[in-house]
Amino acid sequence: MSISQTICDFATLSISSGGFMEMDRIYLQNRLLSLIGEEALTGETTPRPVTVPAVDLLAELVQVAKDNQVISDLAAEQEMFEAQLMDFLTPPPSVVNAFFAQHYANSPEEATEYFFQLSQQNDYIKTRSIAKNIQFPVQTAYGDLEITINLSKPEKDPKQIAAEREAVKVDYPKCLLCMENEGYRGRLNYPARTNHRIIRMNLDGESWGFQYSPYAYYNEHSIILSEIHRPMQINQDTFRRLLRITEVLPHYFVGSNADLPIVGGSILSHDHYQAGRHEFPMAKAPMERLIKLTDYPQVIAGIVKWPMSVIRLQSPDKELLVDAATTILEKWQGYSDASVEVLAHSADGTAHHTITPIARRKDDYFELDLVLRDNNVSEEHPDGIFHPHKDVQHIKKENIGLIEVMGLAVLPPRLKMELEEVEKYLLNEENHLADYHREWADELRATHTITADHVTEIVQEAVGQVFLRVLEDAGVFKRTEEGQAAFARFTDYL
Repeated sequence: MSISQTICDFATLSISSGGFMEMDRIYLQNRLLSLIGEEALTGETTPRPVTVPAVDLLAELVQVAKDNQVISDLAAEQEMFEAQLMDFLTPPPSVVNAFFAQHYANSPEEATEYFFQLSQQNDYIKTRSIAKNIQFPVQTAYGDLEITINLSKPEKDPKQIAAEREAVKVDYPKCLLCMENEGYRGRLNYPARTNHRIIRMNLDGESWGFQYSPYAYYNEHSIILSEIHRPMQINQDTFRRLLRITEVLPHYFVGSNADLPIVGGSILSHDHYQAGRHEFPMAKAPMERLIKLTDYPQVIAGIVKWPMSVIRLQSPDKELLVDAATTILEKWQGYSDASVEVLAHSADGTAHHTITPIARRKDDYFELDLVLRDNNVSEEHPDGIFHPHKDVQHIKKENIGLIEVMGLAVLPPRLKMELEEVEKYLLNEENHLADYHREWADELRATHTITADHVTEIVQEAVGQVFLRVLEDAGVFKRTEEGQAAFARFTDYL
C-alpha cells in the first residue's frame, strides 16, 4: 500500500472517530503530509472502509517520518510523534465528554465502553506493550492469586538516558495525574499526552477526572483524579467519594492506595483512586467471621478470609457505611497492641496507621473492604515490619499497594530473564543465576522432581507462593493463632 493511501485511510479513521467531518479530509491529509515530511500525495487515493488497526497505519507513518529525518530513533521523540499523530484520531475533550454523556444516558456500561475503545484505538492505552506482560494464576488457600511480570514499559536505552540528563527541567505538569496532562506534547524526560483525554466528574460538588491507565494491569484499569494537585488522604470524604463513584459507575470497583509511605502507592502527591471492570481475588474471598459494630448494628461486618487484615462492610445505606468506615479508621489510627508489634504512633508523635479501602456494588448493597495498614519499621525489618521481608525481596521488594493488596502481583521486569536462569539452574544447564535467587532455587530443587516439561510450571507456582508470603508479611494481624487473637481484640474494641 502506498503512503498516500495510508494517509487517506488514517484521515478516514480520524473522521470516523467523531472529531472531524468529511469536509475536513483535505485538511487532514495535508496536515499528515506535513508532519511526516512528505511534499504531496502521489497516485490515486480512495476513501474506503479501513480494516487494519490504527496502530498499523501509525507504524507506516512513523517509518516515513524517520526516513525523511523528521524524527530520530530516540524512543521519547518517537513516542511524542506517535501521540501527535494519534491526536487526529481523538476528538477534543469537550466532544469526548459530550459523546460520553450521550452514551451514559443509555447506560454507564455503554459510556465506559465508548471511552475504553477510543483510548485503545488512539494508542493512549498501550495495547501492544501490555500484550508483552507475562500473566498466570496460582492456586492458594485463599483462592487463585494473579501474577503479572510487568514488561509493558520499555527499558530506556543509554541515548535516552543521556538526552534526559540534558533536558531542561520543567515543573509542568506538576505530576502525571494532573489535568494539565490532557493534550500535553511531552518532552524527553516526560511522557507524551497529546492524545490523552479526561472525562469530567462532579463528586459531591468537587471536580474530578476519569481516565484510563496507559499501562493497564487489569481490565479497564482506570484512574479517578482530583482536579486539585493535593496529597492523598484517607478520611471520611474518601469513603464517601468511593461509594459515590460506585453509584456513577456501578459496574466498576474503585479503591484508594493508602496515604502513608511504605504502605502507600507510587504517587502520594496527587489525590486519586484506581478503578476498573475486574473482579480481584480478594473480592471473591468470603467473610469467615462476622463481627459486631457497637454503634452500627445495621451494618453487616466481618473478617475476610485473606492473608492481609481485612474488614468487610455491607449495607444498602451508603451514608451509614461511610460513618461506620470512618469510625473504624479513627479507632485504628489510635490503636496499639505491642504484643504483635502494632504501634499507632512513634515517640515523636508520628502516625503509622491507615487503611487501604476498596468499594464495589453487590446488587442493592454497597460493599467496602477496609485493609488495615501499619508502616512501622524496626531494626529487624528496616524496610517495614508489615512490608515484604528480606527473604522474599528477591521476587518483590516494592511497596504493596492497592493492586497487590487485592491479590494481583505486579512484579518487576527483571524477573523475566532471572526466572529463565532459575529454570536453567534447576535443569543443571549453563546459567547465570542471580545470587539472591540461589537459596530459593536450591529449595525448589530439593523439594520437586524437575523435568523440562514442568520446570516453568514449578517456578511459576513457586513465585505465586512467594507472593502469598508477601501478602502475609504485609498483613497486620498474622494468620496465626496469636495474630487472629490480636485481630479479635481489635474487632472487640470496635
